[in-house]
Amino acid sequence: VRCSRLRYLQEFTLISESNNHKSIRTVLPPGPSQFFFYFFRLLSGFSPIRGLRAVIRETSGHQLLEIWNCHGLRKCLNLTALNKHGRVYDDAQFGCLSWSECENKLLYVAERTECLSAGLLFCFFGGTWVPMPNQDRSLYCEDWGEALTNRSEPAICVVDLEIGAASVLEGVPPDVSPGQALWAPGSQAVFFIGWYHEPFRLGLKFCSNRRSALFKIDLCGHCERLSGENLSVSNPRLSPDGSTLIYLQGAVFGPHNQCLSLQQVLYLDLESGETSTLLDVVSRPQFAGMYEALPSCCWSADSQRVMFSSACRNWKGLFLVDRRSKIVTSLSDNLSDSSSQLYGSWKLLTVQRDLMVVCCSSPNTPPTLRVGFVPRAGEAVSWQTLQEPLMTFDFSWKVLDVTPPSDEENANYPGLDFGAVLVKPSRPLGETRTPLVVFIHGLLLSSESYKYSKRYICFFFVNYRGSTGFGQHSILSLIGQIGSQDVKDVQRAVLTALERDPNLDPDRLAAIGGSHGGFLACHLLGQYPESYKVCAARNPVINAATLLGTSDIVDWRYTSAGFHYSYDQIPTAEALAAMLQKSPIAHAAKIKAPVLLMLGGRDRRVSPHQGMELYKALKSRGSPVRLLWFPEDGHSLSRVDTQVDCFLNTALWLHQHL
Repeated sequence: VRCSRLRYLQEFTLISESNNHKSIRTVLPPGPSQFFFYFFRLLSGFSPIRGLRAVIRETSGHQLLEIWNCHGLRKCLNLTALNKHGRVYDDAQFGCLSWSECENKLLYVAERTECLSAGLLFCFFGGTWVPMPNQDRSLYCEDWGEALTNRSEPAICVVDLEIGAASVLEGVPPDVSPGQALWAPGSQAVFFIGWYHEPFRLGLKFCSNRRSALFKIDLCGHCERLSGENLSVSNPRLSPDGSTLIYLQGAVFGPHNQCLSLQQVLYLDLESGETSTLLDVVSRPQFAGMYEALPSCCWSADSQRVMFSSACRNWKGLFLVDRRSKIVTSLSDNLSDSSSQLYGSWKLLTVQRDLMVVCCSSPNTPPTLRVGFVPRAGEAVSWQTLQEPLMTFDFSWKVLDVTPPSDEENANYPGLDFGAVLVKPSRPLGETRTPLVVFIHGLLLSSESYKYSKRYICFFFVNYRGSTGFGQHSILSLIGQIGSQDVKDVQRAVLTALERDPNLDPDRLAAIGGSHGGFLACHLLGQYPESYKVCAARNPVINAATLLGTSDIVDWRYTSAGFHYSYDQIPTAEALAAMLQKSPIAHAAKIKAPVLLMLGGRDRRVSPHQGMELYKALKSRGSPVRLLWFPEDGHSLSRVDTQVDCFLNTALWLHQHL
């Protein structure tokens, strides 16, 4: 009704055993949900000792920093009125809010300056003084691409709560954009991640392959780099005892969502740090590797163990790594590739005094909170569910493992398999067989097939080679093979599902996807025109050659087609021809199925003119096509009204043509 996302609070009380504070005896039921007062909250964080709560929120065009305690509002600073910096960053990429040890200072990231001044100059013209715009008013200002269009020159900012003053921490290298800052032990220095922005910025959201480094800067402005050169790093997390800093590390360029290593910097002696690898990149999985951000609190209380969530084949699991032995242990019970397990996704939210808080869900079970204490070596976690799911749906889901035939093997990475998850009604729909709606994930090259989604309940999710959770070799195998290997993998998975489940209807196949998933959906229609009856694509890549000059991730356009990328790259006839040959537009003349296109007018990653190109190609041939245009939305089509529109139109489109 409001076309907005609402936040609400639920409070749970956990009572531990009297003789064992790491064993939960009772979970008291929560009271009624409360509407979240800080609806316009940008950031918040608790102080470690006194339990103060810092909140940065926005009201009437002003950004306010509020400090709350048990008695109410203690202090309020108008950051906008202080005029020391621009807007505070609240995104997951740069944003942070960190308390100092003395709890008198706060650390955050904001735009260094607001937009260039619109002040006027005057010119004597025609016998009178005429106001002229500032010569820099129209100067182009780079940003960090899709969903980060207002992020250009971030700065580390410090607020002194005792005197109510804000300042920008100077000394950050001029070719670096800082973010993800946190206090070093003693609060006289700051750790931060710096992304190199010369010679120009590339899209950063969902890209773990941007050149960056871990830095340390003191309050006097002396800055030093702690990590190696020509690497991509992120997510610094300091141990509770202040002795060790961990962070994620990957390669520069190449796949955007790659397998990462976990590095540790020992700071027992703050004058010199010793860096070592705690978890390395995994090429072929037993443990499948690390692929996603660490929660802000992920350490055990003894500073010896780190907990994290990661994709593992067709699941998302919860893991523990011990710093001393470097052994990885699974803490979830869903990694047997058996659909008898209730939860397919275990996402770690936080660790507080060894209490792990996890969000669990599966394709037919909405998210629920579970808690358990970090176990001793050799022990299992005793998990407690805080509140049972409101409902479970009468759908079954099962995992399919798929092995490509010999003629579809990758010559450089042989022996790889992949997987899929089939979600369908538990009972037959009358006497008819069930249509198969193939959902294909996008450029993130990762699948969310293992978790609950309000939008996709009765679907077939394919984790083709190149998806996360299957090791780095699987991801690298897709380089130069887009439009071929990934298309064949999806089709092979579909044939496998039809072969193993006679209740699926091979005459009613649909393809749905967004971004690279839309690319694959449109490829399926062109390469297998007799198989698919309908398609719905969200911001699809249609012609990689024409996308080259409009995407915020131009490096991937070269890499995915099998070409080396450098910042000074000039397109060649060979590269453009290869990109065109690997694109769905090359098969557009063979498409027979009706196509629904959903495009975001502000998409910086995949220009909406990509979808428009297919729309015109199909319409000129009399093929049934419908286009939905969302002028205020971007690549993710995430506005509430957009999601409603896309969901309803997709459902009606499938119903009409299946």
